[in-house]
Amino acid sequence: MTIELEQYILSHIDPEEPILHELDRYTNTHILRPRMISGHLQGQLLKMLCKIIQPEQVLEIGTFTGYSAISLLRGMPITGHLHTIEANDELESTIRFFFAKAAIENQVTLHIGKALDIIPTLTNNFDFVFIDGDKREYSQYYEAVLPKIKKGGIIMADNILWAGKVARPNMPDDAYTKGIMDFNDIVARDSRVEKVILPIRDGLTLIRKI
Repeated sequence: MTIELEQYILSHIDPEEPILHELDRYTNTHILRPRMISGHLQGQLLKMLCKIIQPEQVLEIGTFTGYSAISLLRGMPITGHLHTIEANDELESTIRFFFAKAAIENQVTLHIGKALDIIPTLTNNFDFVFIDGDKREYSQYYEAVLPKIKKGGIIMADNILWAGKVARPNMPDDAYTKGIMDFNDIVARDSRVEKVILPIRDGLTLIRKI
């Protein structure tokens, strides 16, 4: 997507909430690898999906600085609750600061640690799961969360086009690309779900449990 087209799109959707704009600016000026942030377009999509689905229980794998978590909760019912998992403990103070500033502390549980260790401890039946963690572990996340999702529940996975590397004819030369490609193949073959790929930003897969 060209910068001009992206700006056109952003100027024709609902404006970014001030707290999310502040978080985006902070992330880009203080945090390593700021392009990992979900951003306004993806944040609005997460919010809209939650407004449509009205999920009571949501799981996010990969909090980063909290932009997507706040976006999810902005679309969830007031009775809903979000569990979000972040592996990098150095981000915890930033996440908690912005959660407090967004006034969502009562609706969110932040888990710091390895997602594959934490997911088995969660007893919730989730309506919606957003996967945006370690790309090498996407297939393992998928198999771990699918039994915990209600029938008709949704999984959304980010970065599944991986800057176009997934479509290159040669074998992947790094574990991250291979992790995404393995995940894409597993989902494509899985008769337990319906799935569609959206070419938004770095690619999103929407998966519905049958």
